[in-house]
Amino acid sequence: MQLIRAIIRPEKVPAVMKELLSAGFPAITKMSVFGRGRQMGVKVGDVVYDEIPKELLLLVVGDEDSEDAIKVIMDSARTGESGNFGDGRIFVSPVEEAYTVSTGKAGL
Repeated sequence: MQLIRAIIRPEKVPAVMKELLSAGFPAITKMSVFGRGRQMGVKVGDVVYDEIPKELLLLVVGDEDSEDAIKVIMDSARTGESGNFGDGRIFVSPVEEAYTVSTGKAGL
């Protein structure tokens, strides 16, 4: 199993979630976050905005499905043909165990 953490633009969340659902990935956790990337925020005149609003999507998928989920996120979160600064970042980590609280069942 893999944990996929995608930090994306807030305005792209509806499209990303719709595409993930269509691709067979219905289980998603979403939360609002603030941060900055390598560009160190956005400078407008003398003001630097270094706490940019983003959305964090979390999903756990089987090892065999991680590449498909990542491709769906990248394709639907990208702005423009070649993308732009601030489109986001995806992190993938192994998940050793997962349990359903209501049943105690292990796995996805």
